[in-house]
Amino acid sequence: MVSEELKVLLEKELPGCYSQVEIKGSHYNILVVSGLFYGKRAIQRQQMIYAVLEEFISSGVIHAINMNLFSEEEWRLQG
Repeated sequence: MVSEELKVLLEKELPGCYSQVEIKGSHYNILVVSGLFYGKRAIQRQQMIYAVLEEFISSGVIHAINMNLFSEEEWRLQG
């Protein structure tokens, strides 16, 4: 799986989100900004991403994930 494929998948499954994906071997760095994260705790946000990527994690395509997940408001405050 290449980064663009994963980006398209995330943006399809989380409508209206913005994502960036960096892949180094089987390690993935993912940034997702979504209004769907508003009011959700970090673990709830992670669960949403894991649900999208479940097939790739269970098959071993994705071995490790570093996630940075922000609501749109949090992202604006980041500058």
